[in-house]
Amino acid sequence: MMNFLWAISASIAVSLVSLIGIFSLLLKHKLLDKILFLLIGFSAGALLGAAFLHLLPEALEKSSANTVFIYLILGFIAFFILERYFHWRHCHEGVCDIHAFTYLNLIGDGIHNFTDGLVIGASFLVGIHFGIITTLVIILHEIPQEIGDFGVLIYGGFSRFKALFYNFISALTCILGTIIGYQLSEKMENFSVFLLPLTAGGFIYIAACDLIPELHKQTDLKRTTLSMLAFLFGISFILLARLLHN
Repeated sequence: MMNFLWAISASIAVSLVSLIGIFSLLLKHKLLDKILFLLIGFSAGALLGAAFLHLLPEALEKSSANTVFIYLILGFIAFFILERYFHWRHCHEGVCDIHAFTYLNLIGDGIHNFTDGLVIGASFLVGIHFGIITTLVIILHEIPQEIGDFGVLIYGGFSRFKALFYNFISALTCILGTIIGYQLSEKMENFSVFLLPLTAGGFIYIAACDLIPELHKQTDLKRTTLSMLAFLFGISFILLARLLHN
């Protein structure tokens, strides 16, 4: 029961990240650009670190390498298909494409948050420390995404209040995903074996195909160096958390 309460609390914390968009309106564009750039670098490192140092080792303890890496590849492919054909893209530096306009963005974000909830639910069933690390990684990735999503809604014609409200409603699917993920993991012994490497594949895809290319667009040497340091710090953060957990 304690693990379940931790999982619900974690999903609520992740959902509240959706309200961070309001703070972007208080910052000057140049300052926001610098902060987001460092967050993107840190998020890329944290996602790769979580995949290779956190999720995959845990999955390999529960199943064979062949099974784990098949699910890893499936996770990578699944995120590629979602992004390529349904345009559920992550937003960076406050700039996103308005594909099927703002409501499609909300639907895609809701599904993404639901998936985050599944991961949180399964990870807390493994253990509280494991769940906390997973939640921290998800939050670190959500911050730049939610700022970007808020910008999309404002650009699409939403008022600030309406953008915050709808973005928050979309984020609440994380709680539903957590409940379902926790219950499925508890009743289906092999659910976490499937979900952990699948999530790792998604994390690797986001970092390698979405975040790191954003960093490559920078030509300024100072900003490039800072982003690399943030990237390495993201990996080191997950490594330290893993060592403390062990």
